[in-house]
Amino acid sequence: MIDELNEDTEPFRPKRRRRLAVIAVAAVAALLLSSCAALFGVLSGTPQRSELPEVNGVDFTAQVPNWVKCYEGKECARVSAPLDWSEPSGERIELALVKQSALGGKSQGTIFVNPGGPGASGVDYIANSIDYGVGKPLQQSFDIIGWDPRGVGESSQVRCLDDAGLDRVLYGKSATDGLEEGSQAWIDAALKENKAYGEACLKETGPLLGHVDTGSTVQDLDMLRAIVGDEKLNYLGYSYGTYIGARYADAYPDRVGKLVLDGAIDPTSTEAEVVREQTRGFELALRAYVTDCLTREDCPLSGNADQAMQQWRVLLDSVEANPLTGDDGRIVSSGTLITAIIMPLYSEQNWPYLDQLYLSASDGSAEIALALADAYNDRVDGVYSSNLMSAFGAINCLDYPSPLPLNLEQMRADAAELQEIAPTIGAFQGYGDVGCAAWPVPGVDDRTAVSAPGADPILVIGTTGDPATPLRWAESLANQLQSGSLLVFEGEGHTAYGKNSCVNEIVENYFLTGAMPEAGARCVA
Repeated sequence: MIDELNEDTEPFRPKRRRRLAVIAVAAVAALLLSSCAALFGVLSGTPQRSELPEVNGVDFTAQVPNWVKCYEGKECARVSAPLDWSEPSGERIELALVKQSALGGKSQGTIFVNPGGPGASGVDYIANSIDYGVGKPLQQSFDIIGWDPRGVGESSQVRCLDDAGLDRVLYGKSATDGLEEGSQAWIDAALKENKAYGEACLKETGPLLGHVDTGSTVQDLDMLRAIVGDEKLNYLGYSYGTYIGARYADAYPDRVGKLVLDGAIDPTSTEAEVVREQTRGFELALRAYVTDCLTREDCPLSGNADQAMQQWRVLLDSVEANPLTGDDGRIVSSGTLITAIIMPLYSEQNWPYLDQLYLSASDGSAEIALALADAYNDRVDGVYSSNLMSAFGAINCLDYPSPLPLNLEQMRADAAELQEIAPTIGAFQGYGDVGCAAWPVPGVDDRTAVSAPGADPILVIGTTGDPATPLRWAESLANQLQSGSLLVFEGEGHTAYGKNSCVNEIVENYFLTGAMPEAGARCVA
């Protein structure tokens, strides 16, 4: 069995060939978490639930949170928000927050932190992993708040299936098994399967399912800014969290304070573009691991880099034809194996797990693959520790809808392109459009560029070897934002702050003094 993975990872949502529920082929095939800290950590105790503050009329910004002690050195609170911001007098939802007050005693204001997702818990992240996500200089001078966005974690949440049901979706048999991928019969079976899943989510979640889009979260965030009494928003967002931050800046440019967007997403990218770039990115990350592995005597691969990549492809094809079965009866399909491969690729420190994975899967064992996939899926001892999986699909299906009828010809062309640009994993990443096509509530599909005219300077960070959010996305976002400035980190892995002293210094100086890096600034690993 594997040991605990290093926290410098972010799970990626690949398309499972044999597991077609929307959580497995959500419209965006990746974009999850900047850190696995929230997945692997164990929270210290159960927080006391605070009472909801009163809302006078529809002025949600007038709420005074009832902060109560929780976890170690933290305070927790809950506030209300409209279910539908276009009808603020209607039904309400709850948002959960956790705060660490400025350690230095005198606060310069609040920094809101979002670890990514969609579906990652900001409460867990700050309660359990604040030292990983926020440097000590910032903790000294600012109150740090993490919140669970609508639909997530301790906030009013998306619910779909119980643990056994989720196991059947992720590790069980599918109606598409035995059908030719991309055929009409395969599409029909996938749509039927995903429709059933979506209907289960709607039944368990209710109207909230139609209001967990990022645009609604942006309005929630502006409400939270006002509630804590800050005239402008200070914000640190990772990965998907950069999308929240960018949309906030565009919606409320005059309320932008210090915004750091690390591991940036290009707001204009379509679902197909996201899948293409991330598939390409993880293919390159796997090649980087392979290249390093071949320099070691204990490497389980052989030959040159091309030959070693082909050995992974042979293994994937073998598992595609004959899935592995774990000791508990769960199935490791090629898609689950892709999940297990991708999990360690977020950090060079986790590459040794790929050695173990290759050896065990080649020997016919499913156990290492299941352990890595479980870590990725937030599953511990048979229990899903959060609603991460359910929220991920629900939010993505609103932000990146794939309405019927599907363009099967285009889907086949996209699938062929994925195989061409990523010969090892690309064949297992196509047809993601099916995931949200039968979703029971309509999506938003806002792929417009952002500009945030008049906003204070915004710091965008991109990493040259980032497999999940490629540098070109950070470049595009920085160019779209009128006050955007790009910092490039020359290194491997997803996101940069907290991993490099040069990046840390620039980010912390920016928050503390407002100083921006010079044009063309770069930090080297």
